[in-house]
Amino acid sequence: MSWQRHKFNAVKTETDGIKFDSKLEAAYYEALKIRVRVGLVVFFLRQIPFDLPGNIKYRCDFQEFHADGTVHFTDVKGMETKDFIKAKKQVEALYPVIIEVVKKGEF
Repeated sequence: MSWQRHKFNAVKTETDGIKFDSKLEAAYYEALKIRVRVGLVVFFLRQIPFDLPGNIKYRCDFQEFHADGTVHFTDVKGMETKDFIKAKKQVEALYPVIIEVVKKGEF
């Protein structure tokens, strides 16, 4: 299968048979697996959908359930676009969540 290059030069990557939109997102997935093994994270989910007005669906990269009982919503971004910032603000206004943005070198 041939994958097209992303407009921001993100390289689609496959890990554990899962296709990720970027190497960075795949690396964060690997870091989460380590956090699960050491007991910091109980489990995590991928591609969490949020319905937005206008029949728009926003997908957050990860929902993490930490051992301390907290729940984190995390989006892995190489670059924050205007569309992403707008969607993130809408999700946070409509739902009782805060989406944490993780960038290269932050995990």
